[in-house]
Amino acid sequence: MNLNQIHNVYFIGIGGIGMSALARYFKTLGKNVSGYDKTPTTLTDELIESGIDIHFEDRIDLIPANYYIENTLVVITPAVPKTHSEWNYFLEREFQIKKRAEVLGIITKDTFCFAVAGTHGKTTTSSILGHILYESGADVTSFLGGIVENYNSNLIGNGKTVTVVEADEFDRSFLHLHPNIACITSMDADHLDIYGDSASIEASFVEFADKIEDKSKLFIAKDLPLKGISVAVNESADYKAINVRIENSQYVFDVETPSETIKNIKFGLPGKHNLTNALMALAMAKTYGTSNEAIISALGSFKGIKRRFSYQIKTDDLVYIDDYAHHPTEINAVHQAVSELYPNEKVLAIFQPHLFSRTKDFIDDFAKSLSAFEEVILLDIYPARELPVEGVNSAWLLGKMTNANKKLVLKENLISTILKSDAKVIVTIGAGDIGELVKPIKEALNEKA
Repeated sequence: MNLNQIHNVYFIGIGGIGMSALARYFKTLGKNVSGYDKTPTTLTDELIESGIDIHFEDRIDLIPANYYIENTLVVITPAVPKTHSEWNYFLEREFQIKKRAEVLGIITKDTFCFAVAGTHGKTTTSSILGHILYESGADVTSFLGGIVENYNSNLIGNGKTVTVVEADEFDRSFLHLHPNIACITSMDADHLDIYGDSASIEASFVEFADKIEDKSKLFIAKDLPLKGISVAVNESADYKAINVRIENSQYVFDVETPSETIKNIKFGLPGKHNLTNALMALAMAKTYGTSNEAIISALGSFKGIKRRFSYQIKTDDLVYIDDYAHHPTEINAVHQAVSELYPNEKVLAIFQPHLFSRTKDFIDDFAKSLSAFEEVILLDIYPARELPVEGVNSAWLLGKMTNANKKLVLKENLISTILKSDAKVIVTIGAGDIGELVKPIKEALNEKA
């Protein structure tokens, strides 16, 4: 398939974080871009402002009339049901229809591709790497799963020869990619609705790792059962962060590489997990040939990603942080970072579980992770692509938690409940539409102050 011959690109599910990055990319190439999504969001608002036509009803008559078979590519997300009438319209007329991962595979095949894989840390690591490469002057385009604060976008650059992509294990999507340098940040069990068990997930990661024949170009978190260059914080590894300290609310550390020690690197994102992500990006960029000076400068200027430990309010009297965490390991990382930064303060965590299947698969781990917080507000499960599962609900999760101060709250009562808390540190957590509540929560807290 030759993308140069494509004039129109139509997205079904254009508001997804990965889909929207592709939509932005094709728009920068001068293609006609439009699409459908189920509901309007801040992200779809931004796409519309950029000149992309989007509608929110599944109606064939809303597909642009000038989108013809011979020069139109249709991109779909796996979350779209097979009964979707627009999808079936394109299928019946034999349009070129590709999954997002397949399109990324086509794009990366003819570029020098950095692929970032792992059940946690993909977005942060790929965003840091994309920022390093762009700031160093590389001819790069980075397709990201989050909105990077430095650029207010999930697309960095418009380079033609180098790409950075998140290698998504969902639906085995990452097997479509053509990486030259890759990393694997973690291999925890997740997406068991797709894989069935953790052994199948691990086998899929092994298959992805085998795409890198030269194992000096594959970077792995220490202790993963793979061959590659190991990366760790304060542990023995090929690349290791040492002398880690906190100065002026940011990390300062040294890195021992296989050939040298790089001193006094500064990085502003809290939590050991983020330090590991930064180290992974450093190792990949250095292997590519990026200078130490460019890497150090970019790490120091990286502002973070929206919904990844993203400060909304930061005063002496109140701190409000928003985070996308939706797996017990990620919630543990949020708790570790908050505890490190605010060791003596009461923390209120507001959590919206994401997917019935994930809640069911990790119910005990979720309960344990959430029980570490002094106070917890639970919202109902965000279903995303799933139908309800009998007996799987937030009340079940609440009953398994050991917190003395916990409650299940309807979304419409959330802000009034938050305002009654005396917690100095507030954290919203989850991958569902809780992200759309961040702005009104912030406004209400500011009014209270």
